Amino acid sequence: MPENLSPSPLHRRTLLQAGSLALLLGTQQIARGASIVAVRIWPAQDYSRVTIESDTPLTTKQLFVPEPPRLAVDIEGMDLNPQLRGLVGKVRPDDPNIASIRVGQYQPGVVRMVLDLKREARPQVFSLAPVANYRNRLVLDLYPATPPDPLAALIAERSGGPTGPAPATTPAPHASMQDPLEALINHRLQTTDTLARPESPEPPKAAVAQTPEPPAAPAPSDPPRPAIHRGTDRIIIVALDPGHGGEDPGASGPQGTHEKDVVLKVAYLLRDRINATRIGGNPMRAYMTRDADFFVPLATRVAKARRVQADLFVSIHADAFSNPDARGASVFALSQSGASSSAARWLASKENEADLIGGVNVGAQDQHVQRAMLDMSTTAQINDSLKLGGVLLGEIGAMAKLHKAHVEQAGFAVLKAPDIPSVLVETAFISNPEEEARLRSSAYQQQLADALMRGIVRYFAKNPPLARSRSV
Repeated sequence: MPENLSPSPLHRRTLLQAGSLALLLGTQQIARGASIVAVRIWPAQDYSRVTIESDTPLTTKQLFVPEPPRLAVDIEGMDLNPQLRGLVGKVRPDDPNIASIRVGQYQPGVVRMVLDLKREARPQVFSLAPVANYRNRLVLDLYPATPPDPLAALIAERSGGPTGPAPATTPAPHASMQDPLEALINHRLQTTDTLARPESPEPPKAAVAQTPEPPAAPAPSDPPRPAIHRGTDRIIIVALDPGHGGEDPGASGPQGTHEKDVVLKVAYLLRDRINATRIGGNPMRAYMTRDADFFVPLATRVAKARRVQADLFVSIHADAFSNPDARGASVFALSQSGASSSAARWLASKENEADLIGGVNVGAQDQHVQRAMLDMSTTAQINDSLKLGGVLLGEIGAMAKLHKAHVEQAGFAVLKAPDIPSVLVETAFISNPEEEARLRSSAYQQQLADALMRGIVRYFAKNPPLARSRSV
């Protein structure tokens, strides 16, 4: 080292003292207050989620107080910083679960967050390891103690409830006739329904020392069915599944378009068309597995469709590939014997990773929900799914380019309802600049919804729901 660049004795002593101080404090103390990458809040009727993303895993202790309902979370080894303070302003007035968040320095090296809740809750606090573009995540899920009833949500939607008013063109029921949707509810209430009652006991209302169990999920086997008779009104329910959501944006286009946003818009348009349609005198209703920007695990999407006893399940996505020239729409059904192509296998594997990105509390997942992920497919379900996929593909092909002219098959976890014809529609390649522009277009979204609606009507024309065997 040249003489004029060598450190002086005083400089060397200063460096040694600084190094000794680093060893005494430890890396955790030095990083205190500097490890928060981002904070996010995802409000929804199903549950509200708070996510704290950090460079290093966070150590926490939590305490739930039921009256008034609030959750206190202590983050250890950290000083209060602007990112955590920013949580206070991220709470939306219309959040169904969180009233407010308070953040403060509880004691040296410990930040306390207090989440004031609007209703009794079953909180879950868990950590997620780095995945995709995310670093370490601390997740606070606030589930209502009484989960929303999906059938009641359909009634609320029809009467202009919180999920949005029904279209003005929806035919009103005759005054002298019972609403078929209300009849479905009444039948459900009169039946001993294990889906309406959690099998696991309620969590204690005292402080939680460990993560409580999530809200009970519907058992995937033998859900009760309403009585079906020819000549009587019978609600026809189509489950619409906008892919991804919340922490999981799905694929992104060159202009920054997120798949989760586009497919939600298409699903809303298709919902309006379904709700305004009758088939053979029977009213149709759409049920959306998510109606806002929040994450829904794959098995929960299946369980939701089965809980409302859906006649069809249509999962809506927008594909992406490393080559921006890839283009065209595709329709997929489940396979019992492997994927129909290497591309279908690759896509199914990518879509099945949604739980890792969206963030599932695996340790607290209900056993019924876990069983829904098993391969419960049946030959009849797959055959009906291929029929549905064929008519949808034909209608989409009349207004857009197809990637493949036939229905492909692979092991998509979200298509594994054993008793509901289920398809996954890749509306276009969002990674293609031209197709991204179309997906962003309101006119193109309308055309997609029209094509999907025509395909659903064509399917029921050849496969009337009243003709299918259902258990009472």
